[in-house]
Amino acid sequence: MGKADFLSPKAISNRIKAKGLQKLRWYCQMCQKQCRDENGFKCHCMSESHQRQLLLASENPSRFMDYFSSEFKSDFVELLRRRFGTKRVHNNVVYNEYISHREHIHMNSTRWETLTDFTKWLGREGLCKVDETPKGWYVEYIDRDPETIRRQEELARKKKHDLDDEERSARFIEDQVRRGRDGKEEEETPVYTELKRENEEEKVAFNLGASSSVAGTSKSSSLLGSSALKTATASVKRKDLSSSSSLKEGKRKRSALEEIKEMEERKRRQQEPVKTDYWLQPNIIVKVVTKRLGDRYHKKKAVVMDVQDKYTAVVKMVDSGDKLKLDQNHVETVIPAPGKRVLILNGRYKNTEAILDGIDEKNFCAKLTLDSGPQKGRSVDNIAYEDFSKMA
Repeated sequence: MGKADFLSPKAISNRIKAKGLQKLRWYCQMCQKQCRDENGFKCHCMSESHQRQLLLASENPSRFMDYFSSEFKSDFVELLRRRFGTKRVHNNVVYNEYISHREHIHMNSTRWETLTDFTKWLGREGLCKVDETPKGWYVEYIDRDPETIRRQEELARKKKHDLDDEERSARFIEDQVRRGRDGKEEEETPVYTELKRENEEEKVAFNLGASSSVAGTSKSSSLLGSSALKTATASVKRKDLSSSSSLKEGKRKRSALEEIKEMEERKRRQQEPVKTDYWLQPNIIVKVVTKRLGDRYHKKKAVVMDVQDKYTAVVKMVDSGDKLKLDQNHVETVIPAPGKRVLILNGRYKNTEAILDGIDEKNFCAKLTLDSGPQKGRSVDNIAYEDFSKMA
């Protein structure tokens, strides 16, 4: 049976089916042929051309595998560099984008069996930075291009030059301020004169006002009064200057960075939960975890009736009604279903009733909505399992 015509519906349907990415398990890397179904792949494997390719590969299989591995590595790394740059990205995201190309090199024809093995090999070879997380492996391309390295060195050199200019400017300003302060102190230094009296019987008078005058004073006494007034004024100014400088030194203006640090420290101190080593509270449900009491009480729930000495609880078993006296190390908190009421036993919101919204099993914590207190209705996250328990 011959092939259908080029414009026939059958030929058009075949071309539509062959377009795009097909199933990888029906792709022959040696022949670079994609089959549409299992029957087509089986027929291709029995064909003469495929057998010739297998005979050719069997003569030197390592050469073909090394070639395919090299092509796969270079194409994968080139896509990572061009598409994502030096960003940290999940390896499966890069691989899915790589295999979206129909003529790509398949991993089953390389020397790496899984994508994880290939990712580890990239880390060992120093081509990428790899790290394992609970969500999988992440890769980050290491750019060793000489042009990129030169550009980074220029940016670092420019940044250092700018910092040097700022330091020189700050040092110049400090020198100017210091020279101005020294000159001002020299100008304000008082000059003391010797007290001389030509006539022993003559009275000494001080002229403290412009309009006031003292009768019977001579020229020498007026000069003496003016010099004494200047000396007194200079001493007063010096005292005021010294007091103002001491105040400035005592109350030095803080920089914006110091104020921000102080505000962050105050905020962290306010938000930091105050936890204690005791958490028992009445009217909560706990679970007995000690095996000393036997299987009758082990893993059974109880209600805390009373707390003694902060660390000892009198509990009543839920199923049997027996009363026991247990240490807090012999019981643990009970996590109810979402929507139930709980009591916060430790931390910032201690003794506050709340509603359980959800549970984060990976981080062993929960999300609560406060149902009492001044912050009623507020949602809080990351409350540890041991810091709250179901209410009775």
